[in-house]
Amino acid sequence: MTTMLMRRRVPAGLAAAALAVSLGALAPRASADDGDGPFGPACASVPKDGAGSFDGMAQDPVATAASNNPALSTLVAAVQKAGLVDTLNNAEDITVFAPTNDAFAKIPKADLDKVLADKAALTEILTYHVVGEPVQKADLADGSFKTLEGGTLTTSGSGDAYEVNDTAAVVCGNVKTANATVYIIDTVLMPQ
Repeated sequence: MTTMLMRRRVPAGLAAAALAVSLGALAPRASADDGDGPFGPACASVPKDGAGSFDGMAQDPVATAASNNPALSTLVAAVQKAGLVDTLNNAEDITVFAPTNDAFAKIPKADLDKVLADKAALTEILTYHVVGEPVQKADLADGSFKTLEGGTLTTSGSGDAYEVNDTAAVVCGNVKTANATVYIIDTVLMPQ
């Protein structure tokens, strides 16, 4: 009855993270986990039901869940180009900081096209958005997390307002998928 694949190593989580973030930005959860459901201004645009809803995304692994969110289509396409879909979908208990389409639109088109055509560079950038462990909302206040890429990203903030690396705002956070927690962000992060 279960159609889920066996979960694998954390590197697969990078692609999943990217997708999960895409889904999370558009689909706030109807029910809260541990009293902390999805939060942030972009959560209001998430469908109330269906595959792209919070409940729908919670049923799918992160890359699949992200593909159901139109606001994450650029991220989903990037994850596919990098060949990270299976890696992310098979990862277990990861956190994905998922840039929205608007986040990718901030990058000059020529630069974005160049990165999308370079699988190694694209993989490095996408895996920098994935943390190989669960990150809870409370952890964001003053956090430092090692990414699958090998670098570190930091978080700060309080209430429902958080930033990643002092450059990206969380626009819809604490979105759950079957194998990841997704924080949708408004800026693409670059490895340091």
